Amino acid sequence: MATSRHTSVWCKGQMLYRYSVNLHRATRRFSESNDKGWFRSLFVHKVDARKDAHSNLLSKKETSNLYKIQFHNVKPECLEAYNCLEAEVQNRLHQDQDYPCEVVGSWNTWYGEQDQAVHLWRYRGGYPALTECLKKLNNNKEYLEFRKERAKMLVSRRNQLLLEFSFWNEPLPRPGPSIYEMRTYNLKPGTMIEWGNHWARAIQYRQENNEAVGGFFSQIGDLYVVHHLWAYGSLQSREETRNSAWLKEGWGANVHYTMPLIRSVESRIMIPTTSSPLQ
Repeated sequence: MATSRHTSVWCKGQMLYRYSVNLHRATRRFSESNDKGWFRSLFVHKVDARKDAHSNLLSKKETSNLYKIQFHNVKPECLEAYNCLEAEVQNRLHQDQDYPCEVVGSWNTWYGEQDQAVHLWRYRGGYPALTECLKKLNNNKEYLEFRKERAKMLVSRRNQLLLEFSFWNEPLPRPGPSIYEMRTYNLKPGTMIEWGNHWARAIQYRQENNEAVGGFFSQIGDLYVVHHLWAYGSLQSREETRNSAWLKEGWGANVHYTMPLIRSVESRIMIPTTSSPLQ
């Protein structure tokens, strides 16, 4: 009886071994061929070929605006002097003279990373305008002296080049007083189009109180990054406005579908400087 039982187990083992070998061979033949049948479709996710770049599908083609955002971490004891110097340069170099750029807004971070200055610039004309501006500034002795003086006040700095989403309003000067929130989303690579599709519908729920200032996505610097800029009268009005959005049908669905696209998110509450066009 024992011998018969061992023989039965050995036979079943041989059958399983042959089955696995045959399955491996079949799988290999399918993977090496161009077969488009049902078996291959179990393992291959078909993606339609892109016919245009993400930037062309999401940005405002009619404006050709390019944006630069700067994050300057300032020595705590130098923040007031930094703000004065920056305001002077913005007035003298970027308003009085012919530079193809304009400051959209300047802020100090209130809640978030401390002793931080944030500047948003617009280049009307895209990359050629940016190149022209840099050439002019590099030949301006007054500007070069400003950079040397500013460098003494900084701990670190970084920037990004951005495009604006086609479904957001262009940020324009506004009176205050307001506080600003910049919500920064680091998305999973390859999800920018899906993000844009959802927010093109969702933005309608957040525009009626005029709090939606601008929406941007990165082109150079940290990639797959989105910045949404909002204006509120106070922290209390921010809370009330955000809570009211949840009462509108469709807002919850947008949050539900966009959350899986996000790797991380950061919120900055910012106070405009005296020289900022966005007050």
